Amino acid sequence: MAQRICLNGISYHGQGAINEIVTEAKARGFKKAFIASDPDLVKFQVTAKVTDLLKANRMKFEIYSDIKPNPTIENVKSGVAAFKKSGADYIIAIGGGSSMDTSKAIGIIITNPKFKDVRSLEGLSPTKNPCVPIFAVPTTAGTAAEVTINYVITDVEKKRKFVCVDPHDMPIVAFVDPDMMATMPKGLTAFTGMDALTHAIEGYITKGAWEMTDMMHLEAIRLISASLRDAVANKPAGRTGMALGQYIAGMGFSNVGLGVDHSMAHGLSALYDTPHGMACAILLPTVMKYNAPATGEKYREIARAMGVKDVDKMTKTQYRQAAIDAVQQLSLDVGIPANLKGILKKEDIPFLSESAYADACRPGNPRETSVKDIEKLYKSLL
Repeated sequence: MAQRICLNGISYHGQGAINEIVTEAKARGFKKAFIASDPDLVKFQVTAKVTDLLKANRMKFEIYSDIKPNPTIENVKSGVAAFKKSGADYIIAIGGGSSMDTSKAIGIIITNPKFKDVRSLEGLSPTKNPCVPIFAVPTTAGTAAEVTINYVITDVEKKRKFVCVDPHDMPIVAFVDPDMMATMPKGLTAFTGMDALTHAIEGYITKGAWEMTDMMHLEAIRLISASLRDAVANKPAGRTGMALGQYIAGMGFSNVGLGVDHSMAHGLSALYDTPHGMACAILLPTVMKYNAPATGEKYREIARAMGVKDVDKMTKTQYRQAAIDAVQQLSLDVGIPANLKGILKKEDIPFLSESAYADACRPGNPRETSVKDIEKLYKSLL
């Protein structure tokens, strides 16, 4: 069976990467940017790091900031209307997954107007045309939305999130500059960093994993586990390591899928507005334990990548537990809650379990699961 890999045509990495935005925009003949960035990034002058470059080069732009942490159908629809009025010919998405997911949906609908209802984009989106050109500038080290073919939208009316998978939505250029991440508070750094680790681990054990993506995911696990603590402490080396680690994880999982951890986390974010990365992190050790019987020797390599010593001397049971313990310790060290107490309501578990089972990420899980299995996983974290 042929394996497909979709990646950015161009990406820039390291301090000063955002300076190349001007170079790329001029080379492509773009006239006006539609800048999608969330209100806090605009307020605290993070977005200005990019707009100041555009101003200095007399390049036109317009800012759209009607973006929520878990972007909704209405955010997308209002963004489509704003883009049409702006006269822009490309999008610069500045922020975390929310800004980029909103930008992808806007860009896709502009060039594929038959999907203007947004809901019809769920799953493997059958679009025909590439989206409006997107330049992606991440300000968090977690979602890797700048290099993925996925985006997630919240359906407020139905109290659920839905995943859209579409090679036509990928940003044409990514600018992964750790300086853009330096203003992230500790909590957000921890949540998004653990989201990146979840991407790497789920991508490594998913049913679709293969040699090339295994290489990506193991290196991502190594970089993230070595860098996240320092990133939370706002040390430059930690920020740089996380910027690269989360991007590499995105290179992998975007092409092979995820698993039931993300399926379950999507429901928590949709229903309770729980930060996505925090939900993923809380679930991860429990889901890893559940999935262990279906992972062969892969937990040995996860443990090794996370710095566990003497894994080759361990039994299968020992190295599987060692991998789970390493994840739990990292979560504890960066301040992730140990369970879902105070978040999850017992009466919501049936609805959440049904939603997780129907989620687009669930089929990639290495272990076959059921609604009842997911219910048990949720209950074990109360």
